[in-house]
Amino acid sequence: MASPFLCLCLLFITVCTADGFREFYAIRCEFNSTELKDIEFIQSYFYNKLEYARFSSSLGKFVGYTEFGVKNAERWNKDTGQLAALRAQKETYCQHNIGLWYSGFLPKSVKPTVRLYSTAPSAGRHAAMLLCRVYDFYPKTIKVSWLRDGQEVTSDVTSTEEMEDGDWYYQIQSHLEYTPRSGEKISCKVEHASLQEPLITDWDPSMPDSERNKIAIGASGLILGLILSLAGFIYYKRKARGRILVPNH
Repeated sequence: MASPFLCLCLLFITVCTADGFREFYAIRCEFNSTELKDIEFIQSYFYNKLEYARFSSSLGKFVGYTEFGVKNAERWNKDTGQLAALRAQKETYCQHNIGLWYSGFLPKSVKPTVRLYSTAPSAGRHAAMLLCRVYDFYPKTIKVSWLRDGQEVTSDVTSTEEMEDGDWYYQIQSHLEYTPRSGEKISCKVEHASLQEPLITDWDPSMPDSERNKIAIGASGLILGLILSLAGFIYYKRKARGRILVPNH
């Protein structure tokens, strides 16, 4: 798979106390390898959430986005010493830290867990819908697709974006609307950096989820009933042995 596009950010915030206005600048490195040609150093300046100026190593100078920003960019671009220092950050700051990321964090990956469910279809022309839930994977980039008798399905598929779980892992969901055919085979295919080969999970249409749940609940109740009955029988036998029979005179 292609290397994921990554961003390393360092944020500095300066708060002005007068009337609660805020100004801050953000430094970030955007990259897809450790090579200098694949790295961009960006320093952006914001006022009340609006970016008004930016230095980009790709341009080698400041660019203004508002009237105030244009004036400041023109003034800053005259300072050759400042421009040289910022251009050097691409190598001294970005490449150095990116190397640490690649050696310490990026090679690590966690295989996804995949679950297939049937769900009620939305109002449309298809009679059935499947949900492929993929979760607890890392890194973020992943590809989820559907196969029907071994052929990739390109229509009636809806997928979410990769979502953070809040614990460094990610999850994604994909829906397939379809009209069932006898003897067909439908599968959810997952491709991820943690996998040596695509992970393919087949859908078993032999029994709806609702029926499986009913059987599971019924079986659990039967087992619990047998356990309680056995416990009652054992208790009764023990009590019977402990009784003392007194003869009548």
